[in-house]
Amino acid sequence: MNRLRIIRAAGFLACLSLMVSCASEKDYLVTIDTKFGKMYAVLYDETPGHKENFIDLASSGRYDSTEFHRIIDDFMIQGGDVFTKEGIPKEDWYTLPAEFNPSLIHEKGSIAAARQGDNLNPKQESSGCQFYIVEGRVYEEPELTTDMRKLQQAFTKYVQLDSNTELREAYGQLYSNQQFDSLNALMLSKKVVMEQFFNLNLGKDMRENQVRAYTSVGGTPHLDDTYTVFGKVIKGLDVMEAITQLEKGSNDQPVTPVYIKVNVELVAKKKISEDYGYQYPEE
Repeated sequence: MNRLRIIRAAGFLACLSLMVSCASEKDYLVTIDTKFGKMYAVLYDETPGHKENFIDLASSGRYDSTEFHRIIDDFMIQGGDVFTKEGIPKEDWYTLPAEFNPSLIHEKGSIAAARQGDNLNPKQESSGCQFYIVEGRVYEEPELTTDMRKLQQAFTKYVQLDSNTELREAYGQLYSNQQFDSLNALMLSKKVVMEQFFNLNLGKDMRENQVRAYTSVGGTPHLDDTYTVFGKVIKGLDVMEAITQLEKGSNDQPVTPVYIKVNVELVAKKKISEDYGYQYPEE
């Protein structure tokens, strides 16, 4: 009798193990539908709190009829303000603990959680509903590996010297014309001079995955490790790019509303990889 129970128990555990294994071979495919087309995305297992929260909001239809209410070209589009749509009092707007991960960065197409600034939110907790999709831009490696804030401070002091009048005028002209890429290039060309003149180290440590991503597809590196990245658009980035180009009114809000409908569906990982070209990390 005891042996029979052991055999049955072993069979049940084997069945349970198979069910867990089968479940792990599927993932949630997110579809964000707009009048400009659809974006398809996956959410990361490394950020379980954010993934579960997003799926709950989407599967219950709470994201539907929210908007991409803030758009900034070469930066991001932000939306999903469920709490305002539902008229929930601000004191009841919940937040999520940050889930930073060095492998999850703000490369183009990343989905991350919006949040309040550090002065009001020192723990850098995420909004319980609002998210943004990264556009960003492509960087040259010297810019990525330089502390641009310190470089600008040193450069501003350096050009005040009488011997640097020509350099100061070039800086002023580029600034007046808002040619900021050329302005950064000018400062970077003097990086070694600044380090020697002020006895400074203007370097900045960047991880290999950051350098690789930001010098190829681009993104917004200054947000890494301070805002939680929890997913990635794997098809439909042209939709995001079209939205960033819309005419804006005050507070970076599109003049014409961009409403969204969000759907989540369990799909085989193999199909997601085949249909959307997304490669899951090896487990």
